[in-house]
Amino acid sequence: MTAEAVERFGCFGDECVVLVAGGGPAGQATDAAARARRRMGACHEQFSRFDPTSELSRLNRNPHRTVAVTPAMARFVEVALAAAEATNGLVDPTLVRGLERAGYDRHLISNSLPLERALSLAPPRAPARPRQRADWTSIEVDRRAGAVTRPPGVALDSGGIAKGLVGDILATLLEGHAAFAIEAAGDVRFGGAATWRRPVHVTSPFDGALLHVFDLVRGAAATSSIGRRAWLDPEGRPAHHLLDPATGRPAFTGVVQATALAPTGIEAETRSKAALLVGPDAAAGWLPHGGLLVLDDGRVSMIDPATSLNGVPSTTAIAA
Repeated sequence: MTAEAVERFGCFGDECVVLVAGGGPAGQATDAAARARRRMGACHEQFSRFDPTSELSRLNRNPHRTVAVTPAMARFVEVALAAAEATNGLVDPTLVRGLERAGYDRHLISNSLPLERALSLAPPRAPARPRQRADWTSIEVDRRAGAVTRPPGVALDSGGIAKGLVGDILATLLEGHAAFAIEAAGDVRFGGAATWRRPVHVTSPFDGALLHVFDLVRGAAATSSIGRRAWLDPEGRPAHHLLDPATGRPAFTGVVQATALAPTGIEAETRSKAALLVGPDAAAGWLPHGGLLVLDDGRVSMIDPATSLNGVPSTTAIAA
């Protein structure tokens, strides 16, 4: 097996890794990995809502209805709106104000509220629901003109969709190399001409124990979890970064973590969030390519797309 060039660095509020084997369209492996690192850093700077100088922050506070944007921003907004539409509004990119009210106005990595504590204080479990007259339905993108139109005051959150997008962009760049893998703060995108098998590890949101290893050749995997970024809001209520669009409050649905496998990073991100938000009864239906669910009582189920009932992948309990 050919040795891989490795770039390991902080980005998207966490650790990111780029692995590239063999020369290809992006140059020799070391050059390609470095190029991918620079591209990820540039995307993080462009789409971060925590940096007041980022393009996303400037778009969010622009007082005009129509705002000129770069091609990359136009593509991001299109992707975010497509995710909202595909999930009937469950994955809503316009919940920034609710996130800020809950206290998510900066990167939250360390000193997270333990998941068991958050769940003990949480309200009764209920599936999330779309918001009526949602703000995302008022946004329009004109990529040819390089413009985004929305009511002033409507703000966008890049969230995991930006990670999925950058993974897909880099996959296009690196697909001609023997092998590549992009890990963006927990989301992975991988492939290459040599069809290497990649182990994708899924760990518990409760104690970090290894739950399952997916052995995959190409595609993407994304995990949405309420365990890594949890805190108490200004009123002492448990909070996290995945909101119920209908209430604008953190969603406690009975699913605390959802891992989705998919052909692309954008699809994996969209499906993992939707699976967590809909709750245990409907989550498997959002994972047609497979995945893993962790419920708040500790039960763990693997979703197998090979066997299904009425088009819904079957679930197999792997831990209790």
